[in-house]
Amino acid sequence: MTTIPNAGSVVEAKPTGDADISTRSLHLRIRQQEILAALGVTALQGASLDQLLIDTARLTADGLDAQFCKIMEYVPAENSLLVRAGVGWDQGVVGVARVGADIASPAGFALRTGKAVISNHLENEERFRTPEILRQHGIHRAMNVILQGDGKPYGVLEVDSKSDGQFVEQDIAFLQGAANILGMAIERDRRERKLELALERQQSLLKEVNHRIKNSLSIVASMLTLQANAVGDPALTAHLEEAARRVAAVSKAHDQLYHGTDVERLDVGRYIEGLCKEVDASVAHCEVKTNVEAGIVIPTDNAISAALIVNELITNAAKYAYQGQSECAISVTVARTGDDHVLLSVRDEGAGLPPGFDIHKVKGLGMRIVGSLARQMKGELGFRVHNPGTEFIVTFPL
Repeated sequence: MTTIPNAGSVVEAKPTGDADISTRSLHLRIRQQEILAALGVTALQGASLDQLLIDTARLTADGLDAQFCKIMEYVPAENSLLVRAGVGWDQGVVGVARVGADIASPAGFALRTGKAVISNHLENEERFRTPEILRQHGIHRAMNVILQGDGKPYGVLEVDSKSDGQFVEQDIAFLQGAANILGMAIERDRRERKLELALERQQSLLKEVNHRIKNSLSIVASMLTLQANAVGDPALTAHLEEAARRVAAVSKAHDQLYHGTDVERLDVGRYIEGLCKEVDASVAHCEVKTNVEAGIVIPTDNAISAALIVNELITNAAKYAYQGQSECAISVTVARTGDDHVLLSVRDEGAGLPPGFDIHKVKGLGMRIVGSLARQMKGELGFRVHNPGTEFIVTFPL
């Protein structure tokens, strides 16, 4: 809620002289300038529209020594003005009561013409009909100005008072100033809502694209698997199966993007854990165990590269580390290391590396793919010799 420093109270009393009138008028104008400044700050600070409507109604009434104020939103389908916010009114008015938006009502005239309306003697008003809500609350005088943003009008800002007295031109200037500030905030809110809708639409389209890519890649992987089973050449079958697993790894990423809320980033641990379950099922004689840290969210491209690295290293371990063996065990780890890096490791307990192994001079396609992907991620590829087995490690920045 916006607060205004007290500039001195202004009370309605019979004037005792021109000096008293001038002093009260000066205090009132100073108070109005403070209120406009405070409303402007509140609007710039990004207060919610509902809160700004409430603050504007309360402070505008205060700035005009009036007991009532209401902000009315135009409802085209009903050709009426709905009371969205207000101060001084009986319960059941705000959010419910409506005023005619035709030109025969003071608020409707302000809305239709853009001209301010002052009615200092509603009981004698002949230009407009007096809305029932004003009669019920014993209102004697009212003032209306349009709430106009850059686009179509939002509605009307109205101040009402039971007391005798006069609204004057300087009051119109204050009321219109408050309406202009509120109008700009309303227009900003409209634009933000449009941007939010556009963003939601874009996110929905991107998710649909990822869903279709996932389906297409799944079809490609299935076709490669079928071809592998039908080719009749063991060596070619193995190559086709490896190609199918690579395609399936990318398909898995797009599946997670489709089901997630962020199309630009992925939880790499969750993604690799899901991939390892599928690899475990496809490499029949191997058990793939995972130890992944949750919540490591990285760019999607890097997550896909990390998953492809894991896929290649598991395939290599199953093919070479356990060659001729009926069972194998492979462990995959994903964890943070330091403040801004991720450690990715694939370890086997197999036969170990050949003598003189140089990770930078390997000619096999799988390890060349691993090295290339690690470089794309600006990562470092290394290995550790265990007894038994080998552990390949990729460290890359978040």
